[in-house]
Amino acid sequence: MSTARDIVIGVDMGTTATKAVAYSVTGELVASASHGYPLEEPFPGHAVQDPDLILGAVYESVREVVAEIGTDRVAGLSFSAAMHSLMALDAQLEPITPVVTWADTRGAVQAERIRASGGGLELHRRTGTPVHPMSPLVKLVWFREQEPRIRQNAAIWANAKDWVLLRLCGALVTDHSLGSSSGLMDIHRLRWDDEALALAGIRAEQLPELVPTTTVLDGLTEEGAAATGLPMNTPVVVGAGDGPLANLGVGAVRPGVAACSIGTSGALRVAVDRPAVDPRGGVFCYALTEDRWVIGGAINNGGVTLDWVRGEIAEPDTPIQTLLDEAAEVPAGSGGLLMLPYLLSERAPHWSSIASGAYIGLTRAHRREHLVRAAVEGVAMQLALVLQSMRAAGLEIDEIRATGGVIQHPLWQQTLAETFGAPIGLLAGQEGSGFGAALLGMQALGLIDSIDVAASMQPVERVVRPRPAQAAVYSSLLPVFDELYDALLPTYQRLRRLAPSLPVDLPTGG
Repeated sequence: MSTARDIVIGVDMGTTATKAVAYSVTGELVASASHGYPLEEPFPGHAVQDPDLILGAVYESVREVVAEIGTDRVAGLSFSAAMHSLMALDAQLEPITPVVTWADTRGAVQAERIRASGGGLELHRRTGTPVHPMSPLVKLVWFREQEPRIRQNAAIWANAKDWVLLRLCGALVTDHSLGSSSGLMDIHRLRWDDEALALAGIRAEQLPELVPTTTVLDGLTEEGAAATGLPMNTPVVVGAGDGPLANLGVGAVRPGVAACSIGTSGALRVAVDRPAVDPRGGVFCYALTEDRWVIGGAINNGGVTLDWVRGEIAEPDTPIQTLLDEAAEVPAGSGGLLMLPYLLSERAPHWSSIASGAYIGLTRAHRREHLVRAAVEGVAMQLALVLQSMRAAGLEIDEIRATGGVIQHPLWQQTLAETFGAPIGLLAGQEGSGFGAALLGMQALGLIDSIDVAASMQPVERVVRPRPAQAAVYSSLLPVFDELYDALLPTYQRLRRLAPSLPVDLPTGG
């Protein structure tokens, strides 16, 4: 008697590690394994990775899961990947660059120039991807201007998942989800965009074939089978970007249900049935499936903001829990102290790499707990600006589901609810993109009828409701917070020009 193949392995290729998670069709986590790799920063603005290390982490993670559960129940693999990566391949399809990640900002000058040219917003509306250094389009413009030899030798430009699938399955394809995060794909026609290609200085033939996220590849190469321990006829679902799949992983798959996640960074996204961008270009729009899109915005500065504050104003061994408990005693609004949490520059909704952090309204009356609370409030208000942009895009949001290690503390939970002016649903699990990839794979392989089952697999455990008085405080502060970006923009620009003469590092002796 044969064993039912009821397990899909979701392969989540993240920024610093790949995690393989095996799920049954009932949503049960059966096995998992993870392997990391470094994010290298060899020069200022560069944030790159070794593609062979990523491939090795994929192989090792899958192999460990397969060794634990065996091959009899494995219906297939399905992929999730960090968005906005780029790498060049030569005519033999071998890498000639590292993987340039979303965190790479070397294209900041090119991004600001494109945005200032007047055509940036139109590109954003057509491709769904903001003109920002994270965008592969901007990265390609940088390569065209700064690395002409690499540009001349590049036969193909791909993302990290494309490269892994090429080695694993022998197919060179890009899914519509990662295509829609490249700045190169027309999201309304699902094809490479001629104007974006011209700006990047490449031809459509230099990019992989665009395919739906639910595309099933025939099987594995000999190398892929040997490295993973799976049979060569194992189906592989191409998969999608980690952002859209994170919505799927927390059950935020129907219109009106937004997913808010805060880890090191943060994001707010909602699923819709057709692509759209708000008039001011404050949100992105990325594909999940052929009839499901995700609109929202990501911020660079989430939990990392509080990590920095703790490191600078507290003893090294002070628990963040202690700082948050202290800050929770401070009234909403932090005594008129605002923090712009742009320590790692910022993305949504302004999509400019020029911003930097600031405390505004600081007085001698403010203490450590005010600085901490203002940091939490700054992150929450930045996400509230993303929510405003989503609503400006015509989206009705009637439920917000929140996940992420950061928001386990009540101060984060209440501040989010009161800044958003809406209830926040907290989930029992923190499944994320790997579970989303597995669910997408189950639909593609016919194991479930629809990805809509995700909502029932991830029920809300508890709801945090805004308190009216505190919500009113944030409602009055949010416009002030919003105005600060534009007010400080000339200052940011002047500081950017002065930056080469203002080193951060302390001088060495001598």
